Amino acid sequence: MSQQSNQAPAPRRRNQAAPPREDVFAAAMDTVAERGLDGLTMAGLGRQVGMSSGHLLYYFRTKDELLLQTLEWSEGRLGAERGALLSRPGSARERLDGYVGVYVPDGPRDPHWTLWLEVWNRSQNADDEARARQAAIERAWHRDLVAILAEGVSRGEFRAVDPDRFASRMRALLDGYSVHVAVGLPGTGRSEVLAQVREFIDETLIPRT
Repeated sequence: MSQQSNQAPAPRRRNQAAPPREDVFAAAMDTVAERGLDGLTMAGLGRQVGMSSGHLLYYFRTKDELLLQTLEWSEGRLGAERGALLSRPGSARERLDGYVGVYVPDGPRDPHWTLWLEVWNRSQNADDEARARQAAIERAWHRDLVAILAEGVSRGEFRAVDPDRFASRMRALLDGYSVHVAVGLPGTGRSEVLAQVREFIDETLIPRT
């Protein structure tokens, strides 16, 4: 009779499940908020979510793709805020002020805007598909602003402007101010910028009585 071994059988190896992509995106945003983009590395992010940098590259292919997908995820959350804003009762001006509040960064090194600036900086070398995805982000913001403006014009709250053209002008203004807030340009904090935008709206959009 053969002698049985007293050693316990080795545990069967299991494939380690990858964390949900939302966890990766949230960890990336947390890193950007705490340490800036320089602190966001594939190896460091992998340690945060329990994956190797190789696994991250398997799922995202490149760091550029990781950044773009993280931006799209963040934009999805802001899009939900805008959707709630558009559906709530109130005047068009109240919704417009709310839209501006969502648009303008919270302050220097705002993680969403820091990521947005980096993705657009890299877009000069991006392929057509990545550029189309970035353009889709911009179209969503534009579409929602046009809807607010069109509503205000139809109600007589706003002057009879062309909503699409005015939205383009206003978003150019918001983008310029928002970059100043995000990079911490002196004299252009969030509160100062919101006041400047309110003044612009009063002067160009509100009917004179």
